[in-house]
Amino acid sequence: MALISLKSFRFCSRGAPASRRILMTLSKSLSFVSERRKPQSCGPAAVRVLRSKDRCRYVFCRKNHVQLRMQSLSVHETAHLCAHAGSSTKADERWMDEQLFFRKLNSLGTSEEILTFLRSLEIMSDIMASGALQRISEVEVGDDGLKNPEGVLENEVFRALCFQFEFEPSRLSNTGLLNALQALIKLRVDPQSTLIASLLSESEERLGNRKLTVDNLCSLGESLLELEGSSCAMLEQIVSHMQEKDIENWSPREMTMVYKILQVTIGEREQYQDLLNRMHRATLTIAYQLSPKFTSIILNSLVSLHQTQVVPLILALCKHSVKHVPYFTDDELVNVLEAFLFFGHREQIFTEALEMHVPKSIPSMHPETVSKVMQYCCQKKILSKPILDAVAEGFISNADSFTTDQIAEYIVPFGTLNYLPPNASSLFRKLETVLHARFSQFQPHALLNLLHSCVLIQRYPVNFLPKIFSPYFLQQLQAQPPGLDRVVASQLTQLFLTVTLECPFYEGPKLLPKYQVNAFLTTHCFLDVHLFKKVRSGLLYLLKKRIYFLSEVSTPYFYTVDIEIKLDEEGFMLPATQCEEVHTRIALCVDGQNRFCVNSHNLLGEEAIKRRHLQLLGYKVVQVPFFEVESIKSCRKMAEYLHKKIFPHTYGHGC
Repeated sequence: MALISLKSFRFCSRGAPASRRILMTLSKSLSFVSERRKPQSCGPAAVRVLRSKDRCRYVFCRKNHVQLRMQSLSVHETAHLCAHAGSSTKADERWMDEQLFFRKLNSLGTSEEILTFLRSLEIMSDIMASGALQRISEVEVGDDGLKNPEGVLENEVFRALCFQFEFEPSRLSNTGLLNALQALIKLRVDPQSTLIASLLSESEERLGNRKLTVDNLCSLGESLLELEGSSCAMLEQIVSHMQEKDIENWSPREMTMVYKILQVTIGEREQYQDLLNRMHRATLTIAYQLSPKFTSIILNSLVSLHQTQVVPLILALCKHSVKHVPYFTDDELVNVLEAFLFFGHREQIFTEALEMHVPKSIPSMHPETVSKVMQYCCQKKILSKPILDAVAEGFISNADSFTTDQIAEYIVPFGTLNYLPPNASSLFRKLETVLHARFSQFQPHALLNLLHSCVLIQRYPVNFLPKIFSPYFLQQLQAQPPGLDRVVASQLTQLFLTVTLECPFYEGPKLLPKYQVNAFLTTHCFLDVHLFKKVRSGLLYLLKKRIYFLSEVSTPYFYTVDIEIKLDEEGFMLPATQCEEVHTRIALCVDGQNRFCVNSHNLLGEEAIKRRHLQLLGYKVVQVPFFEVESIKSCRKMAEYLHKKIFPHTYGHGC
């Protein structure tokens, strides 16, 4: 523990004999400065503090770091190293209790208030001083860097603290050293500065000498992750030391930090899999204690480390995350949603928590977070009207400030889930305005996904289709991954079929046959085999002979019909293979749960457009949804149901 005096700037090591007192005079301070490296050249983006006669000057740096090169102190800023200040009665009178200090510190909301408070103190411990730096970083660092860099970095109290931390790190306690390092890194102090180098060197020495506790190791790990990331060899040294500790006794913070370190140091390597397995078992027992931040970090680490085998832990964390939904930050919520998507997990109570939180939070949410919520709903086929309605309102109000990818991510789920919000007309007017203004800015595949989703819900982008079907755009699609694969070709073909069937007034370019598919690729709507067998058995019972219907029939119009029945002009059935004298074609759609939104009777967009197009192509479409037949147990009952659905005019009058 060290004591710091700000008025005379004394830095005192507890227990040091008075005979070892060292006075650092102004000339000595100047000699320290003259021995340092010359400042490196830098570009725009952040602040460097450089020595310039009697004041600090600021230059913007590319890496958003502040380089603190302590200039020579003025006469009133002379720093002293002295013995334990507690040996002096006068020092005791000037000492402030740490609890009172931190209570006062945490009540201050600006760096100016904090620095003014520090100026009023004559002596403080290094823990108090490092705590003050941490509090400054909390109030001063925003999304765009330091809010008031000059007000902090030119302040003589701040510079005096940095000076003493830089030149006497060996006298600091572990807590004081590591808290100061963490705070200064958050304040964007240049990693190449002598201040950071000094603190890092001392930390590395103590790490090598095994003088750091688990808590100390975690603090150092946090700093290194912020400073150097996965390239830092010290991180692996920290993990090596942590392996020797009793994992069962780690706190949630310690467990979380080791997960985070492993995430960036080992990737998918199996070097530490045994350690991970022990951590998984221990984390399962403390999952209920994890804060929103820790829950998010651990889930993110499990995703990055591809720990798909730890199902009990994943389930526990996903369930535990439900109660944290209102308290997650934007980044934390994104991590949790990505974990749900990666592990293929879905919790109804989690969806309900999102529905309670997201609609009222969208005005303050980052668009990227809203995009991730929409991606979650889309991939999990969750038709959440409260969320979609609120997203539509947010799009109408703020779409001009979104990136083109965000625009697509906001709109595509409406088509996928086959849902039009109450303000659909305003929503798509806004989309059309944005597309006219920014069409050329969209990536080809994002644009195709966007326009394709529109036609699923009968919103026809006819003004933009000439560009979509142009050779130039098709070449762009082909040049970028995934190129013109079957999914992309299916989207193009469905756009072409849509304008042919539903927009007869369209006279622009057509899609060349070489870009068309023979049959559409459906991503969600494959046959429910169990339901299909049940329907087929009932149909055979009704029609008596198998020749009167065909299964999975490919049509000339790119769609596949689940079951096809043919009738002549008088309504009599024809053999399914007969092509002459066919007056009516019946398309029986056997719709399992996978063709609907989750917990809903709402068809997905790709099934809705199929029904629409088959009707326009002359088919009589008969839907057999799972929820109408799941309670039917016998073939006879199924035959009666099908008779009523397919031949309603003869039902009840004999067949």
